[in-house]
Amino acid sequence: MAWYEKTGAEHEYVLSTRVRFARNLADYPFASRMDKTSAAEIVERVRGVFPDYTYTDLADRSPGQARSLAEQHLISPDFLAVPYAHGLLEKGDNYIMVGEEDHLRIQSILSGLALDEAYRSASEACDVVEDKLKIAYDDTLGYLTHCPTNLGTGMRASVMLFLPALSMTDSMRKIAGQLSKLGLTIRGSYGEGSEGTGYLYQVSNQVTLGVSEEDTVAKLAQVVHTMIENEQKMEKTLFERQTDKIEDMTGRALGTLKYAHMLSAAEFMDLYGKVRMGLNLGCVDGVDYGTLDRLSVRVQPATLALECGVSDPAGRDKARARMVREELEK
Repeated sequence: MAWYEKTGAEHEYVLSTRVRFARNLADYPFASRMDKTSAAEIVERVRGVFPDYTYTDLADRSPGQARSLAEQHLISPDFLAVPYAHGLLEKGDNYIMVGEEDHLRIQSILSGLALDEAYRSASEACDVVEDKLKIAYDDTLGYLTHCPTNLGTGMRASVMLFLPALSMTDSMRKIAGQLSKLGLTIRGSYGEGSEGTGYLYQVSNQVTLGVSEEDTVAKLAQVVHTMIENEQKMEKTLFERQTDKIEDMTGRALGTLKYAHMLSAAEFMDLYGKVRMGLNLGCVDGVDYGTLDRLSVRVQPATLALECGVSDPAGRDKARARMVREELEK
């Protein structure tokens, strides 16, 4: 069961937690100098380390199937453009990209706030790799990675947060500056270069060199708790000052989701954020967090096209609205 089909801790404000390790095999060149033979060998060697994992060969998948995996946050958007052998290994909450920017991207993705659990699960998978394969490592620089920004631990820990009130009050720019001073960064829901659609943002560590994995996880957890507290305070303040406006906004959003016959993905995400805020404030009922969060993935263009068998934009908009209506009727 994927992370978005579950409800985790602090689910009102945290959709998911991810801990990812970048690792490279010592006997092979980095991606920029990779050839097809080396890429294929790496895939086979890594698959041999994880015989009980399910392997998806992305070279055999359609562009839509691959984009759907990115929409589910199981692979990076950059993974779609890899020109040589590459694929996804998965078991439970662990997902391993083989052949991305680094030879291995070992990640654990859990619903809600679960940094310790995700760190432990991803670390265990890393230990298996390092026990059976020779990994590129330097006593001074730590784990060697394709991009210098990942040198050291090679670990990125991130939490996907729902921050409607902080977004509405134009606080995100200030927050980004404060996080940068702490060695953290904030991005849109699909990572670098994306926007915070649906008031969703990823907060992650930016520094991997000269800091321990445990300290990184602890710092991120502390910052996330602080951001949740700030969001709660801002929501309360906004609601006290603009009760009628917010009740109208959230109620209209829910009404549109319930009765619309055409919905674009962008419009859905806008309405999703408003209705979710209404749940936090007790303005709306007849819907739950789990249903909204599952829909936020299922209605994305490629995922929707695969599930409903439609590919043209108008057909997707009709199918999206129908899916939302049916789910909310339940």
